[in-house]
Amino acid sequence: MQIGELLDRNAIALRVSAANKRQVLALIAEIAARNLGLDAADVLDALAEREQAGSTGVGHGVAAPHARLEGVERMRGVFVRLEQPVDFEAVDEQPVDLIFALFAPIDAGSEHLRALARVSRLLRQAELRQQLRQARTADAVHALLVQDSGSARSSAA
Repeated sequence: MQIGELLDRNAIALRVSAANKRQVLALIAEIAARNLGLDAADVLDALAEREQAGSTGVGHGVAAPHARLEGVERMRGVFVRLEQPVDFEAVDEQPVDLIFALFAPIDAGSEHLRALARVSRLLRQAELRQQLRQARTADAVHALLVQDSGSARSSAA
């Protein structure tokens, strides 16, 4: 599963403003609803329910919220970069400005976990995080994520 298969350019939002974690999740839900043909309220409910189980803030200003949803045919993603970081109750207690949300079919098994692991591995790279924070367009962000995903895979082989 490659990042390019998960993330459509139309599911990338840059320079987004949100006051808190709930607003961030609502924005992600709206983007997912538009791009995946889902109901935004259902997406928000699923994301909020997952966050209640424990924050998806993984550290270094990154969060990876995720949910399993009816109507999702295959793994899909949404990427958001915030203008100002918000408290996401991350493991390192740092505010979050880079969010890569994942959406899986209800019956997704290990594919869901593999996609989460890939996104987490990718966004652990300090240089990539810096490039994502500086990218000016959704196309640039998409290219960075796809390129880095491919190089991480080939260098590990």
